[in-house]
Amino acid sequence: MIVPDLTAELPDELGRVHFIGIGGSGMSGIARMFQAKGVHVTGSDRSESQSVTDLRAAGIEVQIGHEPVAVRDADTVVVTGALWADNPEYLWAIDHGTRVLHRSLALAWLVRGHRVVSIAGAHGKTTSTAMIVTGLHGVGRSPSFVNGGVLANIGTSSGQGTDPEFVIEADESDGSFLVYPTSIGLITNIDSDHLDHYGSEDAFDDAFVAFANGCREAVVVSGDDPTLRRLMPRITARTVTFGESDGVDFRVSNIESSAEGVTATVTHGDKTVVFQLPVPGAHNALNAAGAIAVLCALGAEISAAATALGDFAGTGRRFELMNTTRGVRVYDDYAHHPREVRAALATARSVVGDGRLIAIHQPHLYSRTRDMAIDFAREYEKGADFTVVLDVYGAREDPIEGVTGALVSDAFTDQTRVEYCPEWSDAAKIAATHAKSGDIIMTLSCGDVYRIIPLVVAELDAS
Repeated sequence: MIVPDLTAELPDELGRVHFIGIGGSGMSGIARMFQAKGVHVTGSDRSESQSVTDLRAAGIEVQIGHEPVAVRDADTVVVTGALWADNPEYLWAIDHGTRVLHRSLALAWLVRGHRVVSIAGAHGKTTSTAMIVTGLHGVGRSPSFVNGGVLANIGTSSGQGTDPEFVIEADESDGSFLVYPTSIGLITNIDSDHLDHYGSEDAFDDAFVAFANGCREAVVVSGDDPTLRRLMPRITARTVTFGESDGVDFRVSNIESSAEGVTATVTHGDKTVVFQLPVPGAHNALNAAGAIAVLCALGAEISAAATALGDFAGTGRRFELMNTTRGVRVYDDYAHHPREVRAALATARSVVGDGRLIAIHQPHLYSRTRDMAIDFAREYEKGADFTVVLDVYGAREDPIEGVTGALVSDAFTDQTRVEYCPEWSDAAKIAATHAKSGDIIMTLSCGDVYRIIPLVVAELDAS
């Protein structure tokens, strides 16, 4: 992986900009925003995808495969930390002195001069970002935004607005969430992760404290999260709290989730309002409470903010219904941490009714699989009726000897409820064989597990 240089100076003009890995959810949104500002944009990616198709339809030239010729006319090259350091386009740019920016700095270039709203946290960033953008539209604002997933009610992951607000999903995984000039921040929660970058939990905590104290107007934080409660005395910025706990500024209660969505009550001071989201999941009520708190910090009235969230229709790869065949619903979810898996499975359980829940888990990162295999097994064994475990999606990491998906399956107490299957064709067949009408099959990972869904559907159709 490439270790980002987050100290690079940003010039006023970037010239022609080339994105390596332009099809990624974050990169594609930034690329479209550059194009909207009149910048000449090109890109490359390792394979075709819907994102690549959409970028081409927008007039952006994208080549498949990574060859030095793609960057020879570029004045600036944008990369992600997930890019391998031996990428031929990246090496050519370095060897020839072409300006190279981490994608977070490209986003920092975009947000200059705006009232920046940065959403950080271990879980719920993409959903919370989408809720805030939806809410701002609902109260009559026109924000710019870049999100890590497509907003279903808008149909895109980024957009150019006419008002000063610029809402962004701020990634803590490599420390890049500290580069933005944040006016109002949101920290959804903190969970020990990304220690491959930070080295220790103390350093991870320090980064979140620095993010919070860098918020110029206010930082909205979960009052339920134990780590945030522990760090609160170190936060000097104006702080607004939300959650189910007593004493928080925006207290959510009466959460009821069903297949039709989730309803809840939020109380702030002497005002109490009921809100309804057309997406299921108790965790989404908590995400909504944080979003309402941010919207109020931006000047919205609480009842208007709560009403506006009724237009929220979810985001791509967050409990997204991909297909229904033979009475079996197939969902995809981005969950890649035990806490996220727990929330995703609970949401599916609230929707499946009397049916069974069959999970397809693709472990993400060798280090996370090594460190959290037992935690993953516990959540799947508790939340799903049967789990198929694939092999590890390494992303930015080199393989670690002895670390495979079998670490997760072997940690199950009841081995009749799990099967480790590194061959995708076999995994799809196993999942389809276990499913009957009324069941849900759900893929879970932030890797490329969604690509197995056509195989699963084909097996369902054939059975």
